[in-house]
Amino acid sequence: MDNSNTTFLDRSAFGNNFNWGVATAAFQIEGGHDADGKGPSIWDDFTSRKKSIKSGHDAHIACDFYNCYKKDLDLVKEINILNFRFSLSWPRIIPTGLHPVNQKGIDYYNRVIDYQLEQGIAPWVTLYHWDLPLALEQKGGWTSRDVVSWFTDYTQICADNFGDRVKNWMIMNEPSVFTGAGYFLGIHAPGRRGLVNFLRAVHHATLATAEGARVLRSSLPDAHIGTTFSCTHIEPATIRPRDIAAAKRVDTLLNRVFIEPLLGLGYPEADLPVVRKINRYILPGDEKLMPFDFDFIGLQCYTREVVKSSLFTPYIGAALVNAGERGCAGYRYEVGSLPPPSLYYMLKKFGGYNNIKNIIVTENGAAFPDRVENGSVNDTRRAQYLQDHMAEVLKAKQEGVNVNGYFVWTLTDNFEWAEGYNARFGLVHVDFETQQRTIKQSGLWLRDFLKG
Repeated sequence: MDNSNTTFLDRSAFGNNFNWGVATAAFQIEGGHDADGKGPSIWDDFTSRKKSIKSGHDAHIACDFYNCYKKDLDLVKEINILNFRFSLSWPRIIPTGLHPVNQKGIDYYNRVIDYQLEQGIAPWVTLYHWDLPLALEQKGGWTSRDVVSWFTDYTQICADNFGDRVKNWMIMNEPSVFTGAGYFLGIHAPGRRGLVNFLRAVHHATLATAEGARVLRSSLPDAHIGTTFSCTHIEPATIRPRDIAAAKRVDTLLNRVFIEPLLGLGYPEADLPVVRKINRYILPGDEKLMPFDFDFIGLQCYTREVVKSSLFTPYIGAALVNAGERGCAGYRYEVGSLPPPSLYYMLKKFGGYNNIKNIIVTENGAAFPDRVENGSVNDTRRAQYLQDHMAEVLKAKQEGVNVNGYFVWTLTDNFEWAEGYNARFGLVHVDFETQQRTIKQSGLWLRDFLKG
């Protein structure tokens, strides 16, 4: 791909029905961690363990979207963005994860949704973006099969209260991350480790995704229903057969384990033998419950990974080549002259599945150490990153991939999970001491691009 041409992107080339948006997540922006009856989530608990988060940060205040939502939605409108993706906080709506419902939490999201509509911004709701109620984790969390019914009950409450105005829904955000990092590696909430925890969480999250989607379809037959997946373009470090085989195993783990059972293809056991161990948690009839006919699939891709064979890595026999060794700039991302078109490759890969109707890029962005200087933030690398990746989307679209949306991660700098406030992804700079907002040059570029 010739990156020198990306500056001249023409918005009209994407078509009139292309969905341009920005994405956020409740725990990362809202703050108000115990306001108006909200219960604790697994991330509230995880961040209380100061060694879990870089710099000992927490999200008690974050971007204070709980109080500043009108200000931030005004910024969405100012940047000419017509679609706003945000998540609902399960413990804000149902503090213990089960009944009773917290009416003040319902009222809050009604205000957020109503203000978006007043501003001409379409709400795109994610039901689960990692903030499981702590009380449910204490009952087993995603390792308990009961989580499927807990989640469908929560989904029904959301459909009943918001479905009259929300037309676009996403069930889960990146299940491979919250199960892998949270239940296998222990580096994200709830901090569990081990293969058994991981495999149980994988299967229960798969069932909950499909069952939650069926609840929405039954209650809101005209809704536009999707779910999102974290995807990473994988390349072998060398052309040696062992590195190629290792790359295939990593690709299977990161890019296929969740999407394929939801498409009715089952778990990809043949290409990642350890997945066969999941069969001990599959009950009779589960194979019929796992698939769902989604209206769209959300694809979230930021970069590529280069993989080499490693005999020291259990279960998968592979290791990642450190990004720094590959000349990466910024926060783990390859940004510079002619970066690999990872998003394009993943769009082509997902476009190859016959039963995916529509793809929307529901997250894409990059973090850099931005600073406000003379009242502005000159983040030219982020602006270039966005242009490069939009060009990849357009290239895939022109080659026949049915991709019909692109959402930037993210609106404002926020609490970036285990990185705390050290990784800035926003189109808008946030001074976390004063809550002052400053639109970065990337946001101004996007404003002008979307105006065109």
